[in-house]
Amino acid sequence: MFNFEWKKVGVIAGLSLSLVAAGCGQEDTDDTSNGNEANTSEEMNYTITGLEPGAGQTELNDQAIDEYESLAGWEQQTSSTGAMLATLDEAISNEEPIMITAWSPHFMFAAWDIKYLEDPKGIFGEEIHAATLVREGLQDDMPVAYTLLEQFNWDISDVDEALLKAEEEQLDMDVIAQEWVDENEETIAEWTSGVEQVDGTSIELAATTWDDALFTANIATIILEQQGFNVTLTPLDPAVVFESISSGDTDATLSPWLPTTHGALYEQHEGSFEDIGKNIEGGQLGLAVPTYMEEDSLEDFEPAE
Repeated sequence: MFNFEWKKVGVIAGLSLSLVAAGCGQEDTDDTSNGNEANTSEEMNYTITGLEPGAGQTELNDQAIDEYESLAGWEQQTSSTGAMLATLDEAISNEEPIMITAWSPHFMFAAWDIKYLEDPKGIFGEEIHAATLVREGLQDDMPVAYTLLEQFNWDISDVDEALLKAEEEQLDMDVIAQEWVDENEETIAEWTSGVEQVDGTSIELAATTWDDALFTANIATIILEQQGFNVTLTPLDPAVVFESISSGDTDATLSPWLPTTHGALYEQHEGSFEDIGKNIEGGQLGLAVPTYMEEDSLEDFEPAE
């Protein structure tokens, strides 16, 4: 879910200071209209640092501004994901307050100490998870593969770290996946304990083209191949992933994010595949701030005067 092409924090952090000022609302905190010390909302110039105009979360941010009294009169500064992260990096370097658009899994949570703000109104929706879906009949046809697929699961922090490493070192996800396998032998031993070897059985996996999906799909590919499977992994558009699972052309996918991101596709094809469980839990959308900020909720801020 959460894929974009941002090359290096250090490179993007060199964007013009005007962008940083726009994103952070950087001001002299002593420069207030009434002579009092500026509060956090004033320091941020009552601004949410956002993404591209038209992005789904950009619209949710506008909805939050409309519905939270604490954000009344606030504005959203839109630009690009890379510019937003550059602004975040600059703000954290100076230990300044900032509110950004966030989602997980994403390497921003591995790169910086940030936290989601509580959303009492539920505008950004419930927690989401990545699901493992298999074609009907897979358990009977390939019980070994079914068992392995059912046991795959990752901590979301592992995924964040993998995405950060891919960005910092400019490595493809198959390389990152192999490194993760090499470094997590105990976890893989648990997944494969008691699982029989097969002899060249072919299995088709599908993944969306998002980096988190390619990371987990490549790990699954490596482990299945270690158990003797001949694996074909095909990156596809989400709609095609669901169509191929439902038709039986693909045996399994670990990519769908539910219940929201791919929920409509799930409902459209429900009954023509088997959902065998969650492989990543704790995914989220929302607004986030650095952990050094005292505010924990969207209701903790002050409306613009």
